[in-house]
Formats: sequence, C-alpha cells, structure tokens
Amino acid sequence: MLTIWGRRNAFNVQKVMWLVGELDLPHTHVPAGGDFGGLDDPAFRAMNPHGRVPVIDEDGTMVWESHAILRYLAARDGRLWPQDPAERSQADRWMDWSLATLQRDFMDLFWGHWRTPEADRDQEQIARKREACAGHFRLLDAHLADRPFLAGDAFGLGDIPAGTVLYRYFGMGLETPAVPHVRAWYARLAERPAYRQHVMMPFDDMYGRLAY
Repeated sequence: MLTIWGRRNAFNVQKVMWLVGELDLPHTHVPAGGDFGGLDDPAFRAMNPHGRVPVIDEDGTMVWESHAILRYLAARDGRLWPQDPAERSQADRWMDWSLATLQRDFMDLFWGHWRTPEADRDQEQIARKREACAGHFRLLDAHLADRPFLAGDAFGLGDIPAGTVLYRYFGMGLETPAVPHVRAWYARLAERPAYRQHVMMPFDDMYGRLAY
C-alpha cells in the first residue's frame, strides 16, 4: 500500500497527488505540515531527515522530494515512463527546468504578492519576479506553439511540475503576458479530473498569511 504524507494545498504535494490521481493508485493520505504539524516528530524525521513534505512509503520504500517521488511512481507503474531514454529525457528536462527555474521565481512571486500582507510587500521584488515569470511563460508559449503537451502529442510526466503552477499563476489577479498556447495547454489540463481534484484547489486562505 502507498502512503502519502503532506497537506493537500502544499504545492509540491499537489504534484504527487495529481500523478497518483492520473494513475488511479490506491493510497492512504496522512495530513502533515502546516496546521497539521508533525514534521519535527522523530517518526517523520526518520522518514525524511529534512522534515519536509511530501514523503511516501510504499511497502517500506521511503521516498522524499516531489520530483523523485514522481519519477519513482511513474517508473513503478510504467504508463508515463517511456522506456527509450531519449524519449524519457523530454519529460526529464522540463521537470528539472520547472524545479530549478520556473518554480523558484513563481514561488517568490506567490509568497511576495499573495502570502505577504499588503503593508509588508516588497513591490520592487514583486515586479522583478513578475517579469521573470512572464519570460518563463513566453518561453513555454513558444514551445507549445506546435504541440499540445510539453513532451509532444500526449500528456506526460513533464507536464506535471510546470502545469501545477498554472492554477495559482493565473488566479492571483496579477497581469500576465499574452500566452495563448499556454492558456490552451492549461485548458487541456483542466479537463483532466485529477488536475481539477488535486491542483485546482482554492487558496484564498493563504492570502496575507505568512505563517500557518
């Protein structure tokens, strides 16, 4: 049995839950982190010494870090795990770019604009991060001009990390660049039941709230 620790509104947990929903994997979910606490408990630290979510346990195999979990689950299941290394690299490169580049700037923007109380916001930093994110989405828009998904004609593992950003990015009320191909990709993702269930979750309760 697969057990997943994390709060459902945590960005990195949403990636894992989305994949679990896509693959329809039987699982048990254990709320952890944020209001649920538990990340400093010795039992949790024994699973992940970094004290962060998500963490999974599948029959004694513990995996932490969201992208490691995505790759593990996809490889175990096989449906979103191409056997050809060149084909698989299509997903790998977008997953790594999303984590190292897009997510870094987006989370700075999300925390700076959405999570920080208005009186405490650093507007110069917010402006820089807005422009950085706009550049990232223009790059994605150009890539998606001739394909429906990041790795080609079919939904794949590479769509999950960058796709998880879209709901919050377009839902914060900020001006965003004209990226019609990204918008069309977002619409395709929003047709997927697992995306609607695990990513398109209200986040109003996080507004102006730095602490849990």
